[in-house]
Amino acid sequence: MKLSLFDYALLKSSIAQTPTKPRDHSRLMIFDKKSNKIIHDKFFHLTKYLTPNDVLVFNNSKVFPARLLGQKESGGKAEILLLRKFEDNNWESLLKCRNPKSGLKLRFKRELEAMLIRKLSAKTWLLRFNGKQLSFYSILDKIGLVPLPPYILSREKQIKLKRQYQSVFAKFTGSSAAPTASLHFTKRLIKQIQKSGCQKEFITLHVGLGTFEPVNTEVVENFKIHEEWLSADNETIRRLLKAKKSGKRIIAVGTTSVRALETIFSGYPRKPEKLFSKFTNIFIYPGYKFKFVDALITNFHLPKSSLLMLVSAFAGRMKILELYRQAISRKYRFYSFGDAMFVK
Repeated sequence: MKLSLFDYALLKSSIAQTPTKPRDHSRLMIFDKKSNKIIHDKFFHLTKYLTPNDVLVFNNSKVFPARLLGQKESGGKAEILLLRKFEDNNWESLLKCRNPKSGLKLRFKRELEAMLIRKLSAKTWLLRFNGKQLSFYSILDKIGLVPLPPYILSREKQIKLKRQYQSVFAKFTGSSAAPTASLHFTKRLIKQIQKSGCQKEFITLHVGLGTFEPVNTEVVENFKIHEEWLSADNETIRRLLKAKKSGKRIIAVGTTSVRALETIFSGYPRKPEKLFSKFTNIFIYPGYKFKFVDALITNFHLPKSSLLMLVSAFAGRMKILELYRQAISRKYRFYSFGDAMFVK
């Protein structure tokens, strides 16, 4: 399958630079696969399209301020982006500085230091930080910056964006980027969903910056997708299995929830392992057969991205591109801070 099949043209003016206020006032495109019907609405009207026979599955991962600005011992500038934590305060990180080498020390504010241990890939290094884990996260919260997507042009008001680039139900720290479909939900809307009788469930998938990485192979099937850590507890798995087997509609909130659910329940109707915790590198593109997810709430994604391919697998490539063209003509806002679509 050629990568060019997932390309489309988008003006920069269509890329949302800030979230809608309030966040549940973003626009919502509803597409019914069975009837081929399209409805244009507001996100705060979501409960109009939900029933007590539905299960909304959210990703409760919490974004942490993973971007650090510092300097080398020589005084040269250094910038790192934390990607994945290993034991003993070791981190896989993107590194931006001149002449990096093993043993090089980097210094940051609040007496935070890091040593380059070894190169892991063309873009990443293993770094070891000083201090204890708890104090490390406390320092990060004070001096770290939100790693905004590359298409967000403004880098101002970082403190404000720390709050806006986070879901209202974020709980477990570990994401370098937000599960953006979750950003449309407010506490008020969550209460309305509870009153509607719709079941809510939470799983955790820590979003890596690979989510923004374009597919870089001409043949889609040759692309090696990034890994992300996911987990779900026994009771959540039990309730989801019961709901699915009773005929309830499983609605994934975001592509990260899709990847998590399709990994956990890859052998459905066979029961998954208990206390499910592992890395997943599931790559979903057209031709994939969904095992567990019945409907999807998601944002509008970048051309040639794995996220666009996942949505195309769910609703059909030609149909998704048609919906995107309609969204562009109707001036929907695209990407992380943009509007949403509900494919059911």
